[in-house]
Amino acid sequence: MRSAFSLLALACVSSALAGSAWAGEADVIAATAEQDIRGTWTVSATILHADTGWEHYADRFDVLDEKGNVLGSRTLFHPHVDEQPFTRSLNALAIPDDVTTITVRAHDSVDELGGETADIVLER
Repeated sequence: MRSAFSLLALACVSSALAGSAWAGEADVIAATAEQDIRGTWTVSATILHADTGWEHYADRFDVLDEKGNVLGSRTLFHPHVDEQPFTRSLNALAIPDDVTTITVRAHDSVDELGGETADIVLER
């Protein structure tokens, strides 16, 4: 009887953990960059993440230069459970003239970094 109870308990714990891990890492599935008349940039990221609610959701995206330096970040203040994928923009981003390619990556509240990224060759 004890081993049956232990197996049931293990199954319940595994199921609960799988539910929170199901959302996985946040992926950038598309990204664009447009320079405005002032010389600053708007970077838009389309992010795919199986947000489960406040306990696991895509909470940020970053724009990096070729060396991995963060040029800017956009905080995502709430889960997007019913809006997948979703697109958000980071406006008025200053990108140095010597940067020719940027990388856009997403972050989530549990797995942090590690999902798919998108590289953009800047057209000036």
